[in-house]
Amino acid sequence: MNIAFYGATKTVTGSNFLIEGAGKKILVDCGLYQGKAAEEKENYQAFPYDVTEIDYVLLTHCHIDHSGKIPKLYVDGYRNPVIATKATCELAKIMLPDSGYVQEMEAEWKNKKRIRQGKSERPPLYTAKDGINSLELFKPVEYSEIIDLDENISVRFSDAGHMLRVSNNRSMDSRR
Repeated sequence: MNIAFYGATKTVTGSNFLIEGAGKKILVDCGLYQGKAAEEKENYQAFPYDVTEIDYVLLTHCHIDHSGKIPKLYVDGYRNPVIATKATCELAKIMLPDSGYVQEMEAEWKNKKRIRQGKSERPPLYTAKDGINSLELFKPVEYSEIIDLDENISVRFSDAGHMLRVSNNRSMDSRR
């Protein structure tokens, strides 16, 4: 087994880890870098792996620093499942298109500045439509359910003090 850390190292944003083992490549989170301009520039770098070789994405929760580059992953050709709890999948339906909209608005604002400086325009990292399209990959699972990715690999989402889940009364509750 090999684990490579491509985000959230020496910083708290941009969560992105690649686990390779038993013939599979599993990405844990695919988040945006947030904060200072130098960190945010990292979002425009090419992924350090071939996205078409990833077998699964496991999304721990929907905070943008954990989920925000999933639409870019989609744009770059990823078409395998994004596995997450039902509550996380529901939030992704709101957050990822909204993040795409923010990317579009920021690109528009930054491009006005770039044009004044004589620089060429830069497209947004991804669009609201890309955020919507990426949702087709999401596969909701039950909290604490054992998910067999294949005969050699099983995973389960469990308490980490930071995950959202739906409690028995159907309200969203992250305190459990």
